[in-house]
Amino acid sequence: MAMQTGIKQTGANGGATFKEIVDREGSIPAREKYLWGYMYGLAREFMIPYLEAKGIPIRNASIIEIGCAEGGNLCAMAEHGARELAGTDIAVERLESADIFARLLGIDVTYSSHDIIGEPPQPEWENHFDVAFLRDVIEHLDDATIALRNIRRVLKPGGALYVTFPPYYSPFGGHQHLLGNTAGKFPFMHLLPGLIFRPLIASGIERNRIEVERLREIRMTTSKFHRAARDAGFAIADEKLYFIRPVFKMKFGLRPIGAGIVKGIPGLRDVLALEAGYILKKV
Repeated sequence: MAMQTGIKQTGANGGATFKEIVDREGSIPAREKYLWGYMYGLAREFMIPYLEAKGIPIRNASIIEIGCAEGGNLCAMAEHGARELAGTDIAVERLESADIFARLLGIDVTYSSHDIIGEPPQPEWENHFDVAFLRDVIEHLDDATIALRNIRRVLKPGGALYVTFPPYYSPFGGHQHLLGNTAGKFPFMHLLPGLIFRPLIASGIERNRIEVERLREIRMTTSKFHRAARDAGFAIADEKLYFIRPVFKMKFGLRPIGAGIVKGIPGLRDVLALEAGYILKKV
């Protein structure tokens, strides 16, 4: 798929925010609106202000998001004035939804199905983007170092990558809430011995049960991420930990609470911080 450049923001919006336009569209299912909406709100209220405060402009930037799902983050960046946008995901059905939102809002985003570990970056992406995003994706990847190396290839010299993930040993770091059963509602249940853990997840939604088992093998921690980032050729420019994640404001109305007090204690930060966020710079 060829790279599309430029952002089309039509005058028909009448000054409405992208969220207002989506909310009044009756043809999009409520579940898809919800998924798109919390991503859009997270980017607009937290990610964009945070990055620009750290000297990483979104306005006029060329941006790619790996694991973009319904594309809410990218739409917020388009609204903020990003110059060029691309999104990838391995879930084609979510990309199809993302394309519907982009067309509704009159913006150009290039969406493509792409495996960041198993496939090399597209040739036109090499050294192309100012900023890349990897939000709540890296904990699902079997080889974080390979993924980060491939993302590094698509960034311009000095480009930035923003990564977030819940450390595995945090209360719901095993993503057990996705199981949809009673056991998945309990914090730390993913840390139980296998003989107890596996019967507890057996009644969960099958595709999510398989993913919960995968995460148990990967066990992404802050220390593991630090090593992968260094091995991939990145410098850590900033680290931000949270006791209450910013996305919880969008989902549950909870105010974010930082966890900087545990940042220097590797074991403790992986248990108490529900989110670890990093700005990486290509060196």
